[in-house]
Amino acid sequence: MSRLGTLGARLYRGEVGYDFVGKRKIWYGISILITITAIVGLAVRGLNMGIEFSGGAVFTTPKTSVSATQARTTAEETSGHTAVVQKLGDRTLRVQVSDLTPEQSRKTQEALAKKLNVPLDKVNTDIVGPSWGDQIADKAWTGLAAFMVLVVIYLAIAFEWRMALAALIALVHDLTITVGVYALVGFEVTPGTVIGLLTILGYSLYDTVVVFDGLKEGSKDLTKQARFTYSEMANRSLNGTLVRSINTTVVALLPVAGLLFIGGGFLGAGMLNDISLALFVGLAAGAYSSIFIATPLVADLKERDPQMKALAKRVRARRAADAAKAEAGEAPEDATDADDAEDAAAGVVGQRSQTASRNRGRGGATGKRR
Repeated sequence: MSRLGTLGARLYRGEVGYDFVGKRKIWYGISILITITAIVGLAVRGLNMGIEFSGGAVFTTPKTSVSATQARTTAEETSGHTAVVQKLGDRTLRVQVSDLTPEQSRKTQEALAKKLNVPLDKVNTDIVGPSWGDQIADKAWTGLAAFMVLVVIYLAIAFEWRMALAALIALVHDLTITVGVYALVGFEVTPGTVIGLLTILGYSLYDTVVVFDGLKEGSKDLTKQARFTYSEMANRSLNGTLVRSINTTVVALLPVAGLLFIGGGFLGAGMLNDISLALFVGLAAGAYSSIFIATPLVADLKERDPQMKALAKRVRARRAADAAKAEAGEAPEDATDADDAEDAAAGVVGQRSQTASRNRGRGGATGKRR
């Protein structure tokens, strides 16, 4: 077995682990800081909406030796608006200008044809009205709202309302960060961006549900034992799925990183940037929120339940009693067979320390009783 596989097995059995839930205030602080930065970027810079949402014109030129910079300058001087120029694979150019009237579009087409020294009809022009973009935006918001409602209803039925609320907060967290990064970077928002956002929401939810499922199984009959609080059981469940979450995130990020950094950056295929950036940032934020936000939030909400408060009190009392017995040289309470049965009923996993009382009445290597 590989080292990563061995580590995953030890995490699952509870032999090793990191206290994610116990240090949740640190993760909350980091998330709040990132979210505030995203909101400030969104408020100050705003989103660079594509023509699908703002309206405008797209001009596609024939093969030309004119550079993208020259075409951009011509389009901006003629239209009075910012132009986005992309080089296509067959040495053609795609010139996109937002907020153009039909008259401005005609003048820009004529200026580009003159600059390229080609007939007017060789410069293909597609005009997109702002009303069409508004329809797309409205449908996107409607789809997003329906998705959120269905997610909350499903999780509340399959798990409980606290997990549904925590998952919803994690999804909003991921959306805010992704949109904020778009504002800070200045990438254009297109229908591909919307597709990317909806995709990463599903991925983030998948990781969160995996952890919640383990937590649901591990917390069955949790109040019948006195070894672990709900927060501690939540942390054990989180550690048990940690390697799986890391593996799936890395595997998902590699092809997306190829699209973003190699396809969009190195090779200059700018049309890949809109969806690849949303996927890359969203996948990373989704993995973070599943580990550091969703599960700690569930633990925070659950610990306010009277039964869990009583459980936490019993756990503290038992540990205090065990510490007192240890100082007196007596065997701690959790070394009895009755506790093993209690832990098994509560779904607690992990290796237990073996004490001398376990071997009382047993023989040596032959196993015969003395």
